Amino acid sequence: MSHRPPSSQNADAPLALVLRAAGTNCDAELLRAFERAGARTRLLHLNALSADPALLEEVSILGLAGGFSYGDYVAAGRVFGAELRHRLDDPLRRYIERGGLVFGVCNGFQILIELGLLEDPGLAPSERGIALTDNASGRFECRWVTLRSEACRAPWIEAGERMPVPVAHAEGCFVVRDPEVCARLFANGQVALTYVDPAKGDAAQPASPDAAPIPYPLNPNGSVANIAGICDPTGRVLGLMPHPERNLDPWNHPLWTRMGAREEGEGLAFFRRMVASAAAPVPS
Repeated sequence: MSHRPPSSQNADAPLALVLRAAGTNCDAELLRAFERAGARTRLLHLNALSADPALLEEVSILGLAGGFSYGDYVAAGRVFGAELRHRLDDPLRRYIERGGLVFGVCNGFQILIELGLLEDPGLAPSERGIALTDNASGRFECRWVTLRSEACRAPWIEAGERMPVPVAHAEGCFVVRDPEVCARLFANGQVALTYVDPAKGDAAQPASPDAAPIPYPLNPNGSVANIAGICDPTGRVLGLMPHPERNLDPWNHPLWTRMGAREEGEGLAFFRRMVASAAAPVPS
């Protein structure tokens, strides 16, 4: 399916547009997460948005889903990121400037990094200081991990919460050019989610640029400072490797029968807050 019209939910609800291309394969899951969270949704192919960028004018959340866009040739997300940069760079930046939210998960996070939306917009590709590379394990990782939300600029992230979520990636190791880049991400409030040891509870080490990676597989890819997701300096663009859209219902977790009574999966609250933030007035 290359596109579908907006869902027929409350006309006043924010519109979440999920953008896809060849190789995108988690778009249905992301659409369902936004719909469950109360948003109207629309699925659109990259070519359709490129032909009519004005479609962004009615969008409140732009979603980039997981998958293997363009076969992940060259590097994960690079071709999709290059397509967006060359065909939609100016419309996307205007969309963010007017208050639109962008959310990229897994391959979507890789696309955002390749696109350069998570760093200073004035940086040339050769000057960028962050990247996602091969997992330290040297293999595709498909397992459940625990995330902790950190104090950051993204308005829908509530610091201190823990969220079990699955990962499914081969190039999810977050790396930085030098320690100063990592320190700047923390100082700017751009580190949004980190991998933590669920057994340690409140005793888990605090997030910091100097934090050593927690043991594998708790940190499934070897990311520096256990970083799982970051936002841009405005807080309106967020990317992360794990999949909160795969934990919407209690039975999504493989150990759900041992977790006590739960009305819903922890990922649903994440999307509800995102949709609520998109519906709120943009601060002037």
